[in-house]
Amino acid sequence: MKISILDQAPISSGKTAGQALRESMRLAQIGEKLGYTRYWIAEHHDFSGLSCSAPEVMLGYIGANTERIRLGSGAVLLPHYKPYKVAETYNMLATLFPNRIDIGIGRAPGGSAEATMALSDNFLEQVRKMPESVKELLHFLHNDFPSDHMYSKVSASPLPAVSPEPWILGTSEKSAKLAAENGTAYAFGHFMSDKEGTKIMNDYIQSFKAKGKLQQPQSILTVSAICSETTEKAEEVALSDHLWKIQLAKGEGNRGIPSMEEAKQYPFTSDEKEMIEKMRKKMVIGNPREVKQRLLELKTLYQADEIMILTITHRFEDRVQSYRLIANEFLTDHM
Repeated sequence: MKISILDQAPISSGKTAGQALRESMRLAQIGEKLGYTRYWIAEHHDFSGLSCSAPEVMLGYIGANTERIRLGSGAVLLPHYKPYKVAETYNMLATLFPNRIDIGIGRAPGGSAEATMALSDNFLEQVRKMPESVKELLHFLHNDFPSDHMYSKVSASPLPAVSPEPWILGTSEKSAKLAAENGTAYAFGHFMSDKEGTKIMNDYIQSFKAKGKLQQPQSILTVSAICSETTEKAEEVALSDHLWKIQLAKGEGNRGIPSMEEAKQYPFTSDEKEMIEKMRKKMVIGNPREVKQRLLELKTLYQADEIMILTITHRFEDRVQSYRLIANEFLTDHM
């Protein structure tokens, strides 16, 4: 089974954004050695505890320090940008790192209303134009505008030998439909959705096949997971992530991912304990055997081709260990 990494470049309490970004590069290197298929990094703007506002910058840095693992955005938040500039950027990455670049496309704002206004004046209007923007971006990536189109003589240079592989990322029927209509691969964000995702994924697969395209639908299921040597240790490590999310909900998460010690000492209210139980139901937390079993169940349930794993912990060592233990269960030929 293919497994991959989604990185949100989390900042732990007591650390800097620079340290977090360097840890992201190290995580990609480790993921490559362990045999993970791809490494994607997310885009967030002025978001407490997350350090990557420009995936394209990080991908250049990470690409120069890795050799084989596929690299991509999870996702480029397209309503903020002109498709032509996005195509230029990812074509350049694909030129520098041949046959290794993915371009995940999303429509979320990625930050507060104020940050959204600072990035783009008409975000909601650009969201409405998302289907047209995606088509335009794909034409630029494939360099195949019709001859009578206004951009037919414009190339998103440099043109790589192998174009970036486009993916639509989402959690809704709209995103699945958009991916199927455009013949792109689709990544469903299980970790951030409260919807009936199995139906959404199935609709993508069936709609894609109904288009009669030569290629087959390709899908990723993105899951939040924490794996440790024992179930008890995994639950203990996960408590930092739970507390951070509770703090974010209260507007108090600006110090970054709290330590396990902070989380253990925190006086959770009964409502907050209920929130934690809901979080745990959405996540995969446990020892290697338990995590493997649950990930295989999700893969089958969602008919996914690949599982992409998001892991947020206070200690970088715990995050690496989680990915290592999962790789040990699924990848027998890693270095």
